Amino acid sequence: MKKIAIIFLLFLGVQSTSFSQSLDEYLKVAAENNPELKAYFNEYLASLEKVPQVGALPDPELTMGFFFQPMERFMGNQQADIQLMQTFPWFGMLKTQKDEASKMALAQYEVFQDAKYRLFYQVKNTWYQLYRLEEEIRITEENLEILKQYERLALIRFQSADIGTGSGPSNMQQATSMNSGSSTSSASSMGGMSGGMTSGTSGKSSSKGGSSMGTSSSMNGGGSGMSDVLRVRIQIKELENTLALLEDSRLPIKAEFNQLLNRDINEVVSIADSLSGSVVSWERQALLDSITQNNPMLKMLDAEEEAYEAQKKMARLEGRPMLGAGVNYIPFSPRTENGMPMGGNDMVMPMLRLTIPIYRKKYNALQKEAELKQLAVQQRRENTVNQLTTRWSTALRDLDDATRRTKLYREQTDLARQTLNLLMTSYATDGRDFEEVLRVQQQLLDYQLKLITSIVDQHVTIAMLENLAATELN
Repeated sequence: MKKIAIIFLLFLGVQSTSFSQSLDEYLKVAAENNPELKAYFNEYLASLEKVPQVGALPDPELTMGFFFQPMERFMGNQQADIQLMQTFPWFGMLKTQKDEASKMALAQYEVFQDAKYRLFYQVKNTWYQLYRLEEEIRITEENLEILKQYERLALIRFQSADIGTGSGPSNMQQATSMNSGSSTSSASSMGGMSGGMTSGTSGKSSSKGGSSMGTSSSMNGGGSGMSDVLRVRIQIKELENTLALLEDSRLPIKAEFNQLLNRDINEVVSIADSLSGSVVSWERQALLDSITQNNPMLKMLDAEEEAYEAQKKMARLEGRPMLGAGVNYIPFSPRTENGMPMGGNDMVMPMLRLTIPIYRKKYNALQKEAELKQLAVQQRRENTVNQLTTRWSTALRDLDDATRRTKLYREQTDLARQTLNLLMTSYATDGRDFEEVLRVQQQLLDYQLKLITSIVDQHVTIAMLENLAATELN
């Protein structure tokens, strides 16, 4: 048992250079603590205990009979009849039974291996999703701070426009209440038109035109500036809501991760500072060959096929006679005949037993059952290879797609930053295109989030390929 435990710990060891040290440690913790994985391992240990059960001879049979009154025999008075018999299976039967049990135990071990690699994939996938969530929160917070800076800049330009047009109080009131600002602007416009009506004919036209231009300038400057402030505030509110949702998503993902490690759901999870894009160094066909050779489910089916081959041999051997060897001991006591003691010598008689399996239908059915099970395993293995090939090709497609998206979003992020810098320069100079600034800022946020997602998708897909191949790929 101690040797088995050492082997178990060796198989649980994770040797990887493609992940951060914290993820390696989490994989080891999951392998040691996950209750489902420990259940699979105990099932494997239980299957090993079947080997000594079938590898031993049948128990000897002891038959004892006693007479209440001694039976008179020529040899004397028989006191009892004692028989001891040991049965022996046909030659090679015990070895075949041990081989079948060993193959079944090996199949159970491969089930445990498959569960281990599935657990490792779940841990990696959840860890990467937690990393993506933390990066999304960080990027969203940064963009939220940038929007607040835009809000302050728009307010400054709005207030500057109010001072330049001499209608500061009216427009400052508009900043706090759009209804109040609209009334003030309407009153100012009406005042200008009234002043123009009291002038002369030629002056009337000139005064009216001047008043109209001043009012138009005031309305456009104040309205445009206030709309910039409101637009950025709309985006701030939306981003704050998004940030709250992201922060609420922390708990379920962290709880799922900690449960895989069988520890408290509130335990702190260490996440890498950054992840870079990752590629698979293996050739694609070599990767497929590794999957078809090392996948635990295929190894399990191979072990089952060998076990059913042993069952066929067992069915043939069960149709052979079974031998038995033993001894019959009969104790006698002397009997008195004509006043003289007679006999009384105990009898020891060797015995042989032979079973005659003449009813062949049962044994033929056992052999046919094993053949059909073996055929079913072969067909199931063929189907599993097809499914693994499909998952291999799908994973490679997803990996290529994630690699392309990573490159694309890096380039788009750089271009969006350059565009944003140009627009901000233009807005700082003449106050134009603020709506375009917000649109490009939203695009930049979208590209940053998609870049993080594409990088995580790369790592998750590689983890899936490692799960299929039951090995590390980097």
